[in-house]
Amino acid sequence: MRLTDTLRFARDAATGYPMRTTLSVLAMSIGVAAVVILTALGDGARRYVVGQFSSLGTNLVIVLPGRSGTGGFNPANAITTTPRDLTIDDAGSLRRLPGTRRVAPLAVGTSEINYGGKLREVMVAGSTAEFIPIRNFEIAQGLGLPEEDWNRGSSVAVIGAKIREEMFGANPAIGQIVRVGDRRLRVVGVLKSTGQGLGMNTDELVIVPVSLALAMFNSNTLFRIMIEANSRDAIPSTKEQVMETLKQRHRGEEDVTVITQDAVLATFDKLLGALTLAVAGIAAISLAVAGILVMNVMLVAVTQRTGEIGLLKALGATARTIRFAFLAEAAMLSAVGALVGYLLGQLGAFALRQFFPVFPAYPPDWAVIAGLSTALATGLIFGVMPARRAARLDPVQALMKH
Repeated sequence: MRLTDTLRFARDAATGYPMRTTLSVLAMSIGVAAVVILTALGDGARRYVVGQFSSLGTNLVIVLPGRSGTGGFNPANAITTTPRDLTIDDAGSLRRLPGTRRVAPLAVGTSEINYGGKLREVMVAGSTAEFIPIRNFEIAQGLGLPEEDWNRGSSVAVIGAKIREEMFGANPAIGQIVRVGDRRLRVVGVLKSTGQGLGMNTDELVIVPVSLALAMFNSNTLFRIMIEANSRDAIPSTKEQVMETLKQRHRGEEDVTVITQDAVLATFDKLLGALTLAVAGIAAISLAVAGILVMNVMLVAVTQRTGEIGLLKALGATARTIRFAFLAEAAMLSAVGALVGYLLGQLGAFALRQFFPVFPAYPPDWAVIAGLSTALATGLIFGVMPARRAARLDPVQALMKH
């Protein structure tokens, strides 16, 4: 038999039993679609989280109060170590380090904003003039916080776009006096709308001078100190300098935690990359199940077509030709199933992106290639046994059974 004849034989065999063929194609397509959609979810989560952390700023080194260690509990430390506040002066001392471009102390809390009888709860971020450029925020109207002594904050505020809209409507906000908590503040700027990001909705944020925020919250300790290094290469040395400087200021105790943006990004990237691989593995199980179904369908086909096989052998078809014909049919079923599954998977990923626009649910190329190739390989592997069984049939016995 020529190659075209063999392929035509396989095609006619597949189309001759529409129900059987449909079930095989459906099983394979569900497996491939599962791989595409689940990896799109996993990789979408990875890209979303990495993107959110990247949007925090560039070349960041972040200081947190308290020591995050894994050395276990030491009773001696419990007696001798007293956690110190992370203060504005601590942040000020880091401005003199050679590797730093900007430093912004940060105090965070919630309060109420009041203007013209309108009242709503807001998140208040106490910081300095350098906070807005460090966080890559943009000013839509007015100015940012003024450059001034960090310990003597002016009674001013920069508000988010949604707060401006709710409080002032069509009226100008710049220069108006609002009450935040028990303080009267003059609005000097409005942030450009950016939306939700890592738990902080900047559209509903009020930024005030850091000393003012600490007084409002009746607190002495900062929530974070954000440092922007001069370059990416300067991040490791800046981290060491920050730790050493604060250790000296805190009487030789390492009672703060210093993390870098790169380290956080790498950790999340690794964790969510592993999650994507795991869900791809789970989805691949359905491909194995689909392969077993293809094998069962092909075994049934051998039984149904013993007379046809016997006739082909009687006319001179070799065992190799019969084997190839059945493998071609299995490959055809797998290929159609893989293609349909790929289209369904892309449709599912598109639907996810429509329902969750901020979530980049695009299947990674490696997952698509792996899903399609696994589907084809599975169909062929599980098609070997039926093909070999068909090739071993005795032509005389096959014709007698028919």
